[in-house]
Amino acid sequence: MDQSPPRNTSVTVADVAQKAGVSKATAARVLGGYGTVSTRVREAVTAAARALDYRPNELARSMTTGRSGTIGVVVGDIENPFFSLAVRGIADVARQAGFTVILINSGEDVATEKAAIRTLLAKRVDGLIVSPAKESDVEHLREASRSGLPLALLDRGSDTLDVDTVIADDRHAAEAVTRRLVSLGHHRIAYVTACDTPDHRFRTAKDINTGSVRRRIEGFLDVCREAGLKGMEDWVHVGALTPEHTHRIVTAMLQSTQRPTAIIASDSIIGLEVFKVHRQLGLSIPEDLSLVTFHDADWTTVTTPPVTVVRQPVYGLGETAARLLVERLSGEAKAARKLVLKTEIVERASTRGIV
Repeated sequence: MDQSPPRNTSVTVADVAQKAGVSKATAARVLGGYGTVSTRVREAVTAAARALDYRPNELARSMTTGRSGTIGVVVGDIENPFFSLAVRGIADVARQAGFTVILINSGEDVATEKAAIRTLLAKRVDGLIVSPAKESDVEHLREASRSGLPLALLDRGSDTLDVDTVIADDRHAAEAVTRRLVSLGHHRIAYVTACDTPDHRFRTAKDINTGSVRRRIEGFLDVCREAGLKGMEDWVHVGALTPEHTHRIVTAMLQSTQRPTAIIASDSIIGLEVFKVHRQLGLSIPEDLSLVTFHDADWTTVTTPPVTVVRQPVYGLGETAARLLVERLSGEAKAARKLVLKTEIVERASTRGIV
């Protein structure tokens, strides 16, 4: 009959130490991940903990080590497949390094983001990964960083924060996509984004607080100017915050007498709504409308026709941000790093030349 202690949270460090034949202090060092012990002792303690199904008391461990074993993550929209995949990259790296992720959705609202940071600081997270809702309003992030808490920015950088940052080469991607459409003869090209302005009209790229989108719009407008296209600021449509908003914006565009011949969707949720609206209006892609969307979402490969996309290294963005943060948490003191990951245009059948 098995006489070993019951497998539950009542198993203590002392129980593990007794089974491993070491002192309680030595077992605590191994289980808490601090201090130095021999490989033989570490293996003995680990084996004993596994046999007893030892579950650490997280509060006690945090009081002993000063670490909670958690990483706080704040993103703009967890329903967006972009952020879902990025968070998966973060969680995979965090888990391998022994950290748990606490995820909070800001809804792209700065006030909500600030409240989220306060909550995470109260929970004594060991580090933060944030995709800022508004790059011009980051004082709360600066304060967190000044307090010594490791911070990494995901997908959106800040010129005023000297912290680790991981972004995609959004501007280059937008330039390449726009240049491709111009080469196909398109002059009426619309760019549609969820980013908004107070009066829901776009005038200048400075109106856009989300850096990744601002860089895309800047690239789009620069290529249009190079091609001699005038007044393309009027073809940037903001405020596609929800499928309902996007439906109204795209319907109005496609029913206009000056209907666009091509649309660049700033994310795959917008792209999907464009696809739905064009069908409802009896139009055809690519015969009546060329479509390109940022983010290679699953749906883009199964539509008729399949949609040309900007494939972003979304999982890699999250994975890399988490790796940089874990390195900080491991004590690696380096200058702040800014990494730019490459994107790729995947040509499918949703674009065509103007005849």
